[in-house]
Amino acid sequence: MAFWYKIVEWFQDRSDRKRLIESFNASAREAWISGSAPTMFKARVSKGDGRYKTAMSSLFNSGFRITTLAGRQLTKQELVLIGQVVLENVPLVRRMVALGFDTLEIHSDVGAYGCKWKLSDYAQIGMIGYTASNNNIEGGL
Repeated sequence: MAFWYKIVEWFQDRSDRKRLIESFNASAREAWISGSAPTMFKARVSKGDGRYKTAMSSLFNSGFRITTLAGRQLTKQELVLIGQVVLENVPLVRRMVALGFDTLEIHSDVGAYGCKWKLSDYAQIGMIGYTASNNNIEGGL
């Protein structure tokens, strides 16, 4: 029975990952059409970076790649800025980690270079007792 549970869980995770990608792409498309985003973004699942694996990582394809429709190779500074916007959204990063992603990749549609980050470094993991409202550690010894 445990084997069957693993198969069902695997398909559920794949479905949730697909919904996250579709939701991101729909939001990015609408932001670009409305003019609130300077360029179009499109997310997809990628191989990821094996050095960033965690206990929560998907066995295969653990990368979350965002490609920009810029028509040119973006500078490293521009790629880092896009990455920072994503990484500052801690609930999104946590959701990505919970769904088995371990690598965030940002690339432009032109050129071969991009930037990548280890998602677990930005998910505020291990913050037991932390409250965002007062930025303090609760409790004591």
